[in-house]
Amino acid sequence: MFTGIVEETGEITDVTMTDEGRRLRIATSFDGLSQGASISVSGACLTVEAFGDGWFSVFLATETLDRTYLGDLAVGDQVNLERAMAAGDRFDGHVVQGHVDGTAEVVGVKRIGDDWEFTFSLPDALAGYVVEKGSISVDGISLTVAALDGEQFAVAIIPETYDVTTLSEKSAGDPVHLEVDVVAKYVESLVEGYPDGR
Repeated sequence: MFTGIVEETGEITDVTMTDEGRRLRIATSFDGLSQGASISVSGACLTVEAFGDGWFSVFLATETLDRTYLGDLAVGDQVNLERAMAAGDRFDGHVVQGHVDGTAEVVGVKRIGDDWEFTFSLPDALAGYVVEKGSISVDGISLTVAALDGEQFAVAIIPETYDVTTLSEKSAGDPVHLEVDVVAKYVESLVEGYPDGR
């Protein structure tokens, strides 16, 4: 489990294609890595296959390639990184599983004083899970929905988030990963499980 509080951005330093999928090597300052550890890579929970001084590698299976834009990344691209939450850690964001629900696009970026307003498209299949002032993960970043019109939503980005994440490199048309609040999915499942929705 993750919190959506991005620790740093990492750089793709190598991409390898195999018959089974795609392997990425990512530069990082993380220490204490271990084989099998979970790391959120721009919102997708991936498993550390191998690691060394200043890097780790992950494998993208077909399911991951189908659900994310990670298959389009190239050497030099930046990704948001967060290590899995340890028991007893401070919980500052919201519950983020690292299970990408879909991809969307940046619709617009607007500077407002010291902050930024980002607007993203909202796929029809996910619209029912998103509410104004609710939580959503965008590329692994825990954000609050500031405005919602059904086909798109907007969030306010403070300078810290802008500087620490890949949002500073995003512009209209760029892809992002979305993960809706898991609580909304559980509520839907519970309601659907009762006769007549009661």
